[in-house]
Amino acid sequence: MTKQKTTKNATQAPAPGCAVGRPATWVSFVGSGPGDPGLLTVRALELLRAAEVVVTEVPDHEAMVRAVLGLPLDGELEQGPVFVDGGFGEDGQPLTHAARAKVVVKQAKSGRRVVRLMSGDPFIYASGPEEALACTKAGVGFEIVPGVSSVTAVPAYAGIPLTTKHHREVAVVTCGDAKIDWYAYSAHPTLVLLSAVGSIGEVAEQLMAAGRDESTPISMTRTGTLTTQETLVSTLGEIAADVSKAGMTPPAVTVVGKVVDLRETLSWFETKPLFGWRVLVPRTKEQAGSLSASLRGYGAVPEEVPTISVEPPRNPLQMDKAVRGLVEGRYEWIAFTSVNAVKAVREKFEEYGLDARAFSGLKIAAVGDKTAAYLAEWGLNADLVPSGEQSARGLLDDWPPFDDVLDPINRVFLPRADIATETLVAGLIELGWEVDDVTAYRTVRAAPPPAPTREAIKSGKFDAVVFTSSSTVRNLVGIAGKPHTATVIAVIGPATAKTAEEHGLRVDVMAANPSVEELVDALADFGAARRASFLESGQPVTRPSQRRTTARRRTGSK
Repeated sequence: MTKQKTTKNATQAPAPGCAVGRPATWVSFVGSGPGDPGLLTVRALELLRAAEVVVTEVPDHEAMVRAVLGLPLDGELEQGPVFVDGGFGEDGQPLTHAARAKVVVKQAKSGRRVVRLMSGDPFIYASGPEEALACTKAGVGFEIVPGVSSVTAVPAYAGIPLTTKHHREVAVVTCGDAKIDWYAYSAHPTLVLLSAVGSIGEVAEQLMAAGRDESTPISMTRTGTLTTQETLVSTLGEIAADVSKAGMTPPAVTVVGKVVDLRETLSWFETKPLFGWRVLVPRTKEQAGSLSASLRGYGAVPEEVPTISVEPPRNPLQMDKAVRGLVEGRYEWIAFTSVNAVKAVREKFEEYGLDARAFSGLKIAAVGDKTAAYLAEWGLNADLVPSGEQSARGLLDDWPPFDDVLDPINRVFLPRADIATETLVAGLIELGWEVDDVTAYRTVRAAPPPAPTREAIKSGKFDAVVFTSSSTVRNLVGIAGKPHTATVIAVIGPATAKTAEEHGLRVDVMAANPSVEELVDALADFGAARRASFLESGQPVTRPSQRRTTARRRTGSK
């Protein structure tokens, strides 16, 4: 990222002590929320996109920022902010509030745009006030961007409202080393306890000694708002033993009071159909965007594993000739069947110094909303997108026959992959068109995934795998081996199901119609039915990776 100095302007006052006209140093204290990146505020995202330096607080912060900004999750960054660890020193020990403040002030005085990313909310049980005071003392201007606090968010994700029409008072207590007078909290209907995991037995005893009944409901939720969230519900009299038995570890938020009873009917996050499922998506991150987002919406943890790699054609002369013909007006139509086809043509255009104006007078067809959207980014609007099935067959259903009166040219440019089927070519010829069927790119099998991923696939550590084409089945098995028999196999349609079965995989879920949305919905339906069967039989709900069975259910077109 190009580094620029932050200067005084209409929206940013000069820092205290700065002479008028001098560059103002500035820090944005930004609350990151309780952990779920989806809970970042709009203002937080704006500042992170513009940041040149991000001072983090916990190890997960860098990964969060990389993810929300669409940056590589590991390795050095060619663009994007510089990350500075504000949570731990070089010796690995946590920094004191004063030491953190020195780090922040030092970065601000470099003149770069600095974001101090803080867990939860900067001014709620955080070091924000101390660091902001240090900035004021050093003549550094600052702003506070509130974040969602774990005090309220974690109970909400556990399905526990902190207030109701019958319980309107809440007290928040940090259970640190300081001596707490629990008698002062004996009358509060609802307590939220922070940092109480290690001392919960002692806290419970003192609350009972202060007058709380041993049957008072209590909950403890760890890693709240993340798909690893776990909630333990107990009573004051039994919480210590239950926490020990369950092996609960920090970070966790504890709630004491009758409001905990509402979790039984209001739990919404941990009861999602695919909650906590680790789902293998054999596609690149670019291809898997909407699919992975839909999976996350149902509580799953998608993990993309590329199975193909896109490379230039072995003989580029055919593409060179076609692009020259396009510029010379040789074609009436150009048909893009994938984003990769658009990318290949665009790269060839850039090689020749051409731009989207060369498409003037040419009709454009595109298969799929993503392909049309990528064309739009290039400044091109598709004249024809299938109204029904987003496939070559769907495109043919809407393609007009050649009319020698209305169509001055009868030729179609079709840039495609080397492994594409002949369906579209044959169909266009039947409609009276001549087709220049050009290999624009090659799809080759990707390199094998890392050893831990291959082992997870073979040993059943993935709960499900979603196959969106026959090639993803063949390539995944080729580079990583067959998924374990405990892993749920979900496919997009009959052809993919047939390929999976040919490779020794039993299909559990198949989309009713060939779309990634319906594929994810079908997998969610499977997960919901599976969960319901566990509850109906009185068994604890487990994920497929936690339950090794040889018998597996087929859902057909569910």
